[in-house]
Amino acid sequence: MKELIFESTGMPLEVLKLQESPIPSPKPHEVLIKVTARNINPSDLMFIRGMYGITPKLPSSAGFEACGVVEQGDESGKVKAGTRVLFLGIGTWREFVCVPAAGVIPVPPQMPDEVACQAFVNPMTAYGMLLESGLKEGDWLLVTAGASAFGKFAIQMAKAKGIKVAATVRHDFQKKILEDLGADLVVNSDTEKIQKVIPEKTEGGVHVIFDAVGGMLGAKALASLRPKGKMMVFGALALENMPVNSGLMIFKNLKIEGFWLSTWVEEISEEVRKKAFATVFGFLMNENSKVDVDGKFTLENFREAILAYEKPGRNGKILLVSE
Repeated sequence: MKELIFESTGMPLEVLKLQESPIPSPKPHEVLIKVTARNINPSDLMFIRGMYGITPKLPSSAGFEACGVVEQGDESGKVKAGTRVLFLGIGTWREFVCVPAAGVIPVPPQMPDEVACQAFVNPMTAYGMLLESGLKEGDWLLVTAGASAFGKFAIQMAKAKGIKVAATVRHDFQKKILEDLGADLVVNSDTEKIQKVIPEKTEGGVHVIFDAVGGMLGAKALASLRPKGKMMVFGALALENMPVNSGLMIFKNLKIEGFWLSTWVEEISEEVRKKAFATVFGFLMNENSKVDVDGKFTLENFREAILAYEKPGRNGKILLVSE
């Protein structure tokens, strides 16, 4: 089988290579999956660089999220061969993977691979953060990096709950895209003072921030919170720590907390987990929901895929698909 691996951490284009490897053999509790589509998330590239919360065991494949068809079921018969599934695992950028049968999720027949391969990380993170945010109908939410896949999911899910949404972008053409999704206010963080504009246009500031960026943008976003507001940090796209204004935190009584999907999913009850998947799948299958794909590439063309991912102003997911 073909697989993308790296033997040392570093910039993906410098350390990733394509190689032929034996097809793995599943353990009794595992299933063997022929992977059909994988999406590229920021966490994938940070993992390759050794900057993620999980340390790679070298040599390692990359990628955490994918969908495919079960080639060989588990010994108990819980998941049978031929079942289309989506799943998480360490190292999905290969043709075949083995994962525990308990961890795969059947894909609805009407859900295409382009959606199924991105149906977990971003929409589930958006769902979980909205659930934990305490936001109510009429409250204001600010989403940094609003044109990202997560940002688009968060905007659509928040609007469905009657929450007002502000978002930041870095390109003016992205404003209309987000406004069409339901965003009430979209600000270009490169050309506008968001710490001034957002409070002026949100009745004194937003109630909650979903921050994927950190760095100076995170600091400016923090200043757009109203008193007793909360910032939920789930990403670090800037690759820089956010400088925190202590006086701002004290006198406005602000909170900053982290959110990591892996931890959240582990800690919630089975009932909450089932409801989360049902809600997210319902959202993804709604004909009015928008799920963007900007390009599809084979494993052999991974370099072109990464360059497409890094293209400024990209407006959809980059997928690695099987031929």
